[in-house]
Amino acid sequence: MKTIFSATLRDELTHRISLLQASNKAQWGKMNVSQMARHCTIWNEWVLGTKPYEYKQEFLGKLFGKLALKSNTKDDKPIGKKMPAGRAFVVKEATSDLISYQSIWQGQVKAYKDFSNDSFIHDFFGKMTNEQIGIFAYKHNDHHLRQFGG
Repeated sequence: MKTIFSATLRDELTHRISLLQASNKAQWGKMNVSQMARHCTIWNEWVLGTKPYEYKQEFLGKLFGKLALKSNTKDDKPIGKKMPAGRAFVVKEATSDLISYQSIWQGQVKAYKDFSNDSFIHDFFGKMTNEQIGIFAYKHNDHHLRQFGG
């Protein structure tokens, strides 16, 4: 299984992030490339626990989260194109600071080497094992890189 805890895959992701350019167009979704990079930095802050968060699972997640988590971490199938983002991670404001976000994002990917956020609870999936976090974090980052041809 592909996991962000693999040094080789972290290197691959950081290289793919470095290839993004402001001219990249989304193959799906509403964000531009800078908004997507900002989205990924916010999402990775949340998973890594680098800023204070109140982790809690949404009501629908309590009903369907474990089933969805199993489906999303059972194999290397990429995340689908129409996967909704949690409300806290939607970036609507215009941004054109791609280079800054690329740098932050690359640092965050590298930081998964020392992942230790035991209090992390996914807003939909709920409590996850480190193995599940590694698989899903890789898939999330890969999903958005594929979104912009990266």
